[in-house]
Amino acid sequence: MERESFSSRLGFILISAGCAIGLGNVWRFPFITGLYGGASFVLIYLCFLLLLGLPIMVAEFAVGRASVRSAAKSFDVLEPAGTKWHLYKYGAIAGNVLLMMFYTTVSGWMLYYFYKMAVGGFVGLDAKGVGNVFGSLLSDPVTMAGNMIIIVLSCFGVCYLGVKAGVERITKNMMACLLLLMLILAVNSITLPNSAAGLKYYLYPDFNRVLEHGIREVVFAAMGQAFFTLSLGIGALAIFGSYIGKEQRLTGE
Repeated sequence: MERESFSSRLGFILISAGCAIGLGNVWRFPFITGLYGGASFVLIYLCFLLLLGLPIMVAEFAVGRASVRSAAKSFDVLEPAGTKWHLYKYGAIAGNVLLMMFYTTVSGWMLYYFYKMAVGGFVGLDAKGVGNVFGSLLSDPVTMAGNMIIIVLSCFGVCYLGVKAGVERITKNMMACLLLLMLILAVNSITLPNSAAGLKYYLYPDFNRVLEHGIREVVFAAMGQAFFTLSLGIGALAIFGSYIGKEQRLTGE
């Protein structure tokens, strides 16, 4: 059977971004940026993106495109005889499985919250009341497992439709919704009281906070965020790279 490919470059970019954009970028990044000195932390983070993140990302794309295989088989195809590069696949498979376990659980929470909002379960509750709802969810493994199973079955359904009709088409729509939601949240945030002070705390360079927490801690936080931002190290980008045509420049992607 002929292997499917993405119908457009935009589809490939949005799917790759969808793999990377998650809690680490939407919630954790602003938090640690404010904590570690605002723009001074962002500068260190951008250096790691360019010096470490970009080369490793291109390398993963290259492995995927050269092998035209998943992370489980790519090095079996590419490794020179007698070398042990194929052992990488065990870490990649374990990393992707753990990541799937995490995100299917969190997606199950979101599905439950969507249901609670639809039936008015949060009406009249303050922040503590909403927190209690989450606490009761965590103490109910049956409800959590049920929501997670729905998410897993939905994802299997998307994959069953194929690359173009399933993964690409649905991801395009969901990423458009995500970007619109983030734009709405950003506009709402800057209209809140004392937003100017918040933006200054978040973006103003403050190297005293870098020294306060220690350069080593800040550097490791920036490095970890750079790897998390691009979903590096677990073979996820190699999977997408296996769908990149030979006529396309990897750095351009």
